[in-house]
Amino acid sequence: MLDVITGFAIIFAVIATGWLLSRRGIIPKGETRLMFNRVAFYACTPALIFSSVVGSDPQHFFSPVVLVVALATTLTAGLYVAASNLAFRRDVPTTTMGAAASSYFNSVNIGLPVSIYVLGEATHVIPTLLMQMAVFTPIILAFLGSDQDSVAHGSRRRAVTLSVRNALISPVVVASFAGLAVALMGWRVPEPVLEPIRILGGASIPMILMSFGASLTVGGVLSSVPDRPAVITSTALKVAGMPVIAWLCCLVLGIDGDFMYAAVILSALPTAQNVYNYAATYRRGEIIARDTVFLTTFLSLPAMLAVAFLFGR
Repeated sequence: MLDVITGFAIIFAVIATGWLLSRRGIIPKGETRLMFNRVAFYACTPALIFSSVVGSDPQHFFSPVVLVVALATTLTAGLYVAASNLAFRRDVPTTTMGAAASSYFNSVNIGLPVSIYVLGEATHVIPTLLMQMAVFTPIILAFLGSDQDSVAHGSRRRAVTLSVRNALISPVVVASFAGLAVALMGWRVPEPVLEPIRILGGASIPMILMSFGASLTVGGVLSSVPDRPAVITSTALKVAGMPVIAWLCCLVLGIDGDFMYAAVILSALPTAQNVYNYAATYRRGEIIARDTVFLTTFLSLPAMLAVAFLFGR
């Protein structure tokens, strides 16, 4: 568990560095800060995804844990959308970011240490990462871009088509499918090719976290009153709702033992920084994504400790 705590400490340290550099004026406020997010979105994160997926075992892509996480993600996002429509209706891209923040968990810089040091292996993390990138990311990006395309082209039907197409050819999605193809074919990427990709991918999380920390100087967490109900709802669903939903899915599907524990503990992970990166890149739902990432990163550790205690681990 010490290594998991170390993973959280690293995240907070890099966020604090971004905040401090922004306070000192080294990272400018406004559009200039978003260069971190754009570089991460178009170059570093795709490299991280490809290098992570390409070496994974294809047999693990069909683990029952992946099925449970996919169901829990869908149901949790659906609950957020229903709550939003009833209590704090927002536009489609903003609602999309709230739904993503409530259900899209951090499968890399927290998911990997949790998997290795809590579950004892990284078997379940890479397949869930691929599922997130190949299935849910295109949906998120399609809804994020739908309103912008609608304004530009004047046709709702064409706008949806263009947003879906743009989502499918986005770098993070292309990298996911490329890594999957290489893994399924059993190809070995030469080290002179793979190592530069790994180095580029290593810059992804620090860049996103630095920009995240810098964004906190613009407004504090929960300081935006109009966004507060959405943030609280997405945080509660992510920290408490999604693990419970994953547990219920396991009961319905007859999944127990280590598979159940893995599905529930992974579902308790905090919101992924990628959610904030998508929001910052598209400039939609940025505050909801930022605040939920921040709050769930603090609250998910006690949530995971509670899950481990309840499972007797």
